[in-house]
Amino acid sequence: MMMTIKKPLLLFLLILPASFTFSQEKDFGIWASITAEKELIKKLELNFDINLRTYHNVSEIEEAFFDVGLNYKFNKYLSAALSYRYTQFKEDDELFHPRHKWFADLKGKLPLGDFNISARFRYQQRYKTYFEDENDRESKEVGRLKLKALYNIPSFPVNPYLSAELFFPMFSGVERTVEKKRFMAGFEYNISKKNSIEIEYIYQRDFFPKLSDMNIISVNYNIKF
Repeated sequence: MMMTIKKPLLLFLLILPASFTFSQEKDFGIWASITAEKELIKKLELNFDINLRTYHNVSEIEEAFFDVGLNYKFNKYLSAALSYRYTQFKEDDELFHPRHKWFADLKGKLPLGDFNISARFRYQQRYKTYFEDENDRESKEVGRLKLKALYNIPSFPVNPYLSAELFFPMFSGVERTVEKKRFMAGFEYNISKKNSIEIEYIYQRDFFPKLSDMNIISVNYNIKF
């Protein structure tokens, strides 16, 4: 069983560097967030987080936002979530303007020995308040598929993982099926039963409005009430 699990992870590691091809534009940023989780009733959980993201080699803030949502666990393998995001985003006029998003998630998890394999499909809809043309007045719908493999090291508080996510536009004619992709590698550190920290490296490739790559260090502190 262990050899069976290790083979797809090894294949993922071999494929990952192939995505790091050169593009016309590269950047580096740091993402920081704090997440709070509170069980309201059995199987129903309230989630809240605040986030800050930088770009232009960490010299500028690109956006700051908060999410609030509900997560319902059908069983230990399957859950669904609905959430809203309010963002202050730096637009092309170099000023911050509000953006609104809402998300609907369907998540699955499968324990395989010391490994946890998880998948998430997310449907998101975005609304701008800063309009450069008539297309900006319309909502934008995106589907996101994320896969993650986490290794629970026995009797050790640090759990490493690999993850990948694809973004694809929905309900509109586009040139590409995938408009953005992310590859992540990181670890979760369990400080206590209710406190943990997650640190990861993210390689992000954007295909629109022009080809660009971004290297990101993400730090998230999680609190459970």
